Amino acid sequence: MARRRLGFWRRFVVVTVKPVLTVWTRRTWRGMEHIPASGGVIIVPNHLSHADPLVSAHFIYDAGRWPQFLGKASVFRVPVVGRILLRCRQIPVERGTVDAARSLEALEAAVRDGGAVVIYPEGTTTREPDLWPMRGKTGVARLALATGAPVIPVAMWGPEKIFDPRTKKLSLRPRIPVTVVAGPPVDLSPWAGATPSRAVLDEMTDAIMLRLRDMLAEIRGGTPPPLWSPPAKRRAGEHAGESAGGAA
Repeated sequence: MARRRLGFWRRFVVVTVKPVLTVWTRRTWRGMEHIPASGGVIIVPNHLSHADPLVSAHFIYDAGRWPQFLGKASVFRVPVVGRILLRCRQIPVERGTVDAARSLEALEAAVRDGGAVVIYPEGTTTREPDLWPMRGKTGVARLALATGAPVIPVAMWGPEKIFDPRTKKLSLRPRIPVTVVAGPPVDLSPWAGATPSRAVLDEMTDAIMLRLRDMLAEIRGGTPPPLWSPPAKRRAGEHAGESAGGAA
């Protein structure tokens, strides 16, 4: 990324946020070489904590790319805030509505334009009691089939020490250890050119989530459990937003 081409607002965000994160976290970054230096790419982290976007953005920026996150479209309509988000090339997404298909189109356009799009395939912070990955939604698979862009898995461990979603506790102590590891692209070649049927999308999504789970196990140690599924009644209500993938 040509940092001198960031423009005012993106540079403002960097000089405002990065020094704080540098003090707040003690970072172990690995696998940056797997994030392409240019061209459209889909980056898929596991989702532990509300602190994840800050940590993953720091990692992706240090890897030389400008991360483009998904955000609820309503936030983009907030005066000043929405304008800054758009100037920073973030992507508004309508979730749970008939406009979800338009959101997928916006994601496709960002990838085809050479963006580094970040999607949390679980769609929300994991509900698994020990913070292992859940089964994912199908938005990443749809986007990968539509664009052919590489899907780069990014496993994170440590943001839950900044904000633990189970206890709702925020820690402001300095140098909290966080580990972020990017892996090679997920091999989705068995489904190249496939029709995006429900079965195909589910298979692709499980392949992505299993890779993330196994990468997280390498960081945490121990034997990972099977992918966890939310209760059926909750999951049924989530399907409406799957075509747009998970929002940050």
